[in-house]
Amino acid sequence: MPNPDPYDALLLLSFGGPEKPEDVVPFLENVTRGRGIPRERLEEVGQHYFLFGGKSPINDQNKALIAALEAELAAAGIDLPVYWGNRNWEPYLPDTVAQLAADGRRRVLCIATSAYSSWSSCRQYWDNIDDALAALPGDVEPPRIDKVRAYFNHPGFVAANTDGVLAALADLPDGVRDQARLVFVTHSIPTAMSDSSGPPARRAEGSAYVGQHLDVAATVAAAVREATGVEREHELVYCSRSGSPRTPWLEPDVNDRLEELAAEGVPAVVLVPVGFVSDHMEVVYDLDTEALATAAKLGIEARRAASAGVHPAFVTALRELVEERAAVERGEDVARPALGVRGPSHDRCPVGCCLGERADA
Repeated sequence: MPNPDPYDALLLLSFGGPEKPEDVVPFLENVTRGRGIPRERLEEVGQHYFLFGGKSPINDQNKALIAALEAELAAAGIDLPVYWGNRNWEPYLPDTVAQLAADGRRRVLCIATSAYSSWSSCRQYWDNIDDALAALPGDVEPPRIDKVRAYFNHPGFVAANTDGVLAALADLPDGVRDQARLVFVTHSIPTAMSDSSGPPARRAEGSAYVGQHLDVAATVAAAVREATGVEREHELVYCSRSGSPRTPWLEPDVNDRLEELAAEGVPAVVLVPVGFVSDHMEVVYDLDTEALATAAKLGIEARRAASAGVHPAFVTALRELVEERAAVERGEDVARPALGVRGPSHDRCPVGCCLGERADA
């Protein structure tokens, strides 16, 4: 039987997002705190949210994921309550950690809504957890919080993204479907942060952040080829760059690459938001709004594949990750499924992992 011991609770940890127009600028102030970005710039960026009524889709998506995960756990006979905390908006992580402690939870397993390794997608969440634990009153016993491994190459995450690509391809016109380029998209980060992603012992292989994305993109592309019998070119591009223009970030930008593909005569593309767990703002604005408009202007037939969201294979993958980590903590031998060439990620981050841009980290 599935066994969650030693864990007595799960924590879904996410980025957070505004719920209404008056939340937008305060939310962006939380996101950019300490960077000295003027309010006028935040109001400009906030226009992305105002296009959607001032509400980010991420909170509703997290609620849906929690409901799906609770049902998946119950169906498997796993009795674990699921708590939810955010980095930048309600429910704030420190409040959730305080509730975990008040409820007497002692061993908590965290699932972050990010599948990859970098400072912003992994280690910063660890920093958030440490800060939330440190904020507890001295007379409160803090829970121990672990975090599941990076799950970018888990078969369930791969299957969810593969199904999204196949559905998008099926929606393309017959005349261009077989010529469609698969354009995998993820969030750009500063190259310095990318270069320091992953464990120090593997940095000679290159950026873990980029390498993980390339690995899953190749794995999904191979699965699509097997399902359709058609060999299609694929590549990785980036979106949502921010910050100083003097700071190098990962490129090419998705819109710039679409311009090049049009010049090369590529008739169709499928945009695959493989770097995102759900269809939050970077997907619905950067891809559905900007990139699809760019493709239409260029005369490229374009479709956007669905993200993993609450795809059954992805939800099952999260449950399997819970069972896997619980077995590891009990000292048992356990299968750690992973597709592609990189193998399963570590359970505990080694010293110096994902340092980001901070020299003192």
